[in-house]
Amino acid sequence: MVNMQGFGPGPSLAPQHMALIPPEKLVEIEQQYAKELSALWANPTGTPITDRRFRADAWQNPWNQATVNFYLLNSRHLLNLADAVEAEAKVRQRIRFSIEQMIDAMSPSNFLATNPEAQQRLIETKGESLRTGILNALQDLGKGKVSQTDESAFEVGKNVATSEGAVVYQTKLFQIIQYKPLTAKVYERPYLMIPPCINKYYILDLQPESSVVRYLVEQGHTVYLVSWKNPDPSMADTTWDDYIGDGAIHAIETVQDISGQKQINILGFCVGGTITTTALAVMAARNQHPAASLTLLTTLLDFSDTGILDVFVDEALVSLRENSIGGKNGGKCGMLRGVELANTFSFLRPNDLVWNYVVDNYLKGNSPPPFDLLYWNGDSTNLPGAMYSWYLRHLYLQNELKVPGKLTICGEKVDLGKIKCPVYLYASREDHIVPWWSAYESVKLLKGAKVHFVLGASGHIAGVINPPAKKKRNYWANSKLPTTADAWFDGAKEIPGSWWPDWAKWLVPHSGKQKLAPKSYGNTKYKVIEKAPGSYVKEKAID
Repeated sequence: MVNMQGFGPGPSLAPQHMALIPPEKLVEIEQQYAKELSALWANPTGTPITDRRFRADAWQNPWNQATVNFYLLNSRHLLNLADAVEAEAKVRQRIRFSIEQMIDAMSPSNFLATNPEAQQRLIETKGESLRTGILNALQDLGKGKVSQTDESAFEVGKNVATSEGAVVYQTKLFQIIQYKPLTAKVYERPYLMIPPCINKYYILDLQPESSVVRYLVEQGHTVYLVSWKNPDPSMADTTWDDYIGDGAIHAIETVQDISGQKQINILGFCVGGTITTTALAVMAARNQHPAASLTLLTTLLDFSDTGILDVFVDEALVSLRENSIGGKNGGKCGMLRGVELANTFSFLRPNDLVWNYVVDNYLKGNSPPPFDLLYWNGDSTNLPGAMYSWYLRHLYLQNELKVPGKLTICGEKVDLGKIKCPVYLYASREDHIVPWWSAYESVKLLKGAKVHFVLGASGHIAGVINPPAKKKRNYWANSKLPTTADAWFDGAKEIPGSWWPDWAKWLVPHSGKQKLAPKSYGNTKYKVIEKAPGSYVKEKAID
């Protein structure tokens, strides 16, 4: 294969993959490449380049434009070859993912020798940018990740996660935070939020103007929230059953006890939604139905199509995890390091979350600016090896949660169809972690529930964190629930703005009567332990 800036014969895949392309298709692709290459040799500057990596003025001279055009041509050629491979879907997906990673890594913008912006910066600073860039790179090598923001600009509880409240209960696995009311009256049924355990909870309370927690409190709900402990090596053998029974179920029962309410409203976000729904199914098997309503945000229950994440999960990888950190075959349980998980997610969007910062921080010697969302993104959490390995095998690999009675969790056969409460099911249209059509499959699994499905614009996080005051984006709604996601979308109405008001309106009939807001946290049995945001969320991932 030639250099991706590419002068010479066309680049190709690995020989074993080339052999999987039908000969007639390969000839067609090579002929097309030769035709485009010939046209580019005749006019190296080609047509105007729209790729945002190459928009700056420094790229707009004939030599740099030619370099970019040859790179783009070879990139298209490689992708055409990848798409022509005849193999099972997972193999083709992996080939394309690998090629895309290589293409993005080999961009002319990523190298000092072929990045005119970085060269210009080097001259202007008399070499200082290169010195600073090297120092930035060395510092990141120590961290094990590419810096995306100025982490010194933020402090949990000071300028992120600032909603007023108190920790009223804690175990070795989680803390429960109760938030201070902002209305004179509140609904009698409290609202429990269960975030993912693979991230810190404060994505739901990042800034006051974009806080889901604060929005709910302003609507008159008494909000409780689970803050998961950042696992250390002593928790390596904590299981999925522990997160369900000692985690979600225990939290639900505790909020019932604090509030004196038989039923409460519950929210689960991402993996937190999978945990919450599983917990409610376990309780349903015991003929317990604690949820007056359930809200699921970007949650997978059917793992048939996990999008780009599917390229990472197969029998070999799961077995490796089970044997290395999962305690299989008498081995010792270990931990999945938070930085490893964070880096995996970053490489799902490498140009935005990796190479952009390599160029700016290392080649140009700049320091990343403060950005609260990226600070949260980098504030990683570890995962217990036993829990993570079980999750990979039984959900991602074997997709057993969708099958009634297939899994036994906390001693009960799990059947999601036994959950009876109304469900507000939200998905994001551009979500690369939980594809929206996969989230829609939950409609079929929650057979005992009345489901209200809503599709928001944007991605996994930006779609969820969309406060009404910003008047951004849009969402789609359709009261009918046809068999397929595409059929649902075809009949859906596009509505401008945030989906939050629709959600708030949906919650009202499930929230009970209104009463005077409590003047203190907890009760005589559940006393204040510490102020929000609590100590668990401040714990850093341990390598």
